[in-house]
Amino acid sequence: MAAASAVREVGRRSRRIFDIFVAEVPWTVSSKELKEYFSQFGSVQRCQLPFDRDTGFHKRYCWIKFSTPEEVQNVLQKDSHILEGSKLSVRQQIRKRRSQRRSQSD
Repeated sequence: MAAASAVREVGRRSRRIFDIFVAEVPWTVSSKELKEYFSQFGSVQRCQLPFDRDTGFHKRYCWIKFSTPEEVQNVLQKDSHILEGSKLSVRQQIRKRRSQRRSQSD
């Protein structure tokens, strides 16, 4: 029984994703380029770069998802992040539980 619960716990940990929020992304930078840049700090699980339906351009911000909090700390420890001559604004994304979001909007 103890082995089964240990396996479940490892599975839960591996599904956890840790985020950073990146603003001031230059118009010319793609999600592929962002993923390549941030992969120097750790394993990038996903890069979400939302687009505006009306203009067709991205909204100049994104979320980068890492698999460990240490990888996020690697990103945050660097003084500045520059892509295509523009300084990116990077901060840790704090996720709220759905129950917390609902109670704040009530």
